[in-house]
Amino acid sequence: MTHHETYMKRAIELASKGLGSVNPNPLVGAVIVKDGRIIGEGYHKVFGGPHAEVEAFNHAVEDVEGADMYVTLEPCSHYGKTPPCALKIIEKKIKNVYISQLDPNPLVNHQGVDLLRNAGIRVEYGILESESKKQNEIFLSYIQGKRPFVAMKYAMTIDGKIATYQGDSKWISNEKSRRFVHELRHQYMSIMVGVQTVIDDDPHLDTRRNELSRNPIRVIIDPNLRTPIDAYVVKTANTQKTIIVTSLDVDQNRLEAYLEKGVEIIKKEANPFINLDHLMDDLGKLGIDSVLIEGGSYLHGKALDMNIVHKVYAFIAPKIIGSKDAKTAVHGNGILKMSDAIQLKNVTHHILDGDILIEGYIKEQQEAYNEI
Repeated sequence: MTHHETYMKRAIELASKGLGSVNPNPLVGAVIVKDGRIIGEGYHKVFGGPHAEVEAFNHAVEDVEGADMYVTLEPCSHYGKTPPCALKIIEKKIKNVYISQLDPNPLVNHQGVDLLRNAGIRVEYGILESESKKQNEIFLSYIQGKRPFVAMKYAMTIDGKIATYQGDSKWISNEKSRRFVHELRHQYMSIMVGVQTVIDDDPHLDTRRNELSRNPIRVIIDPNLRTPIDAYVVKTANTQKTIIVTSLDVDQNRLEAYLEKGVEIIKKEANPFINLDHLMDDLGKLGIDSVLIEGGSYLHGKALDMNIVHKVYAFIAPKIIGSKDAKTAVHGNGILKMSDAIQLKNVTHHILDGDILIEGYIKEQQEAYNEI
């Protein structure tokens, strides 16, 4: 590993500290190096707060003039919630700037680099680019397509079941796996389930990490408006944003009870199911950059049928349930030939106290992602 990669790796590590707190902004880390020593570090901590470069300057332990800066994403060149970081870098008289990846945002792309170079600063980019792209896969997908990055999560036994034939599913996965899921809920801006999950389990769909955790926006797919008015997700809609997606022909009088509880309503055509592909456009317009689907086999099948899923988290517990009537993880249309099966790419796996987490990308979506 070169010294450039060593410093960039540290910047990427710093960027990860912003997971779940900066959406829909990107994760960014910055390191200032002078005479072979790190003299300042920073990362983007919270949406609307100072950017990583400014944080690094604020935490510098000595004068930064003539130093090098390593930053995971191209410094911004426009005025948004904060002033342009590129101008701050010029003002501080940084000598060299090393960037992991360019920003695909058209307000920034190459403009930050050009601004720095025109000021006489030497700029290089592409250092550990694949690592920083993976770290910012949600941002990169959203900023280019204006639609959420969608992940599907489920837990199943080694015989492929997500519940017993009587519907009992607590708990298939172990405690460590469930803690991992709450980390995911913190990282993704919204969580999506089908109405049957709400009826069967009355889930909280929140993040139980610590007092600083951000709860995801809850999205309930409910074409016929069957969500119980006393469900937890309805009763707590004023403190955790909850959206019910229902059909166009649902009577307005029925909606009033949910609206009074603080629930937001999206009405879509349902024939008989909500078109999830079209719904992603609606969620994107609301500024929702990511969706974690924990919806049950029916919703999982529909999401795959409509090709909206980018990534899969499959937890496999070393348990056997059996029974042809026990639900499997995915329903949907299914396939006729194994050659037509949905394939995951860039697959990794983790062992979580006996559970196995398989993480991978849907083939078609991953090919599009590689073009970023």
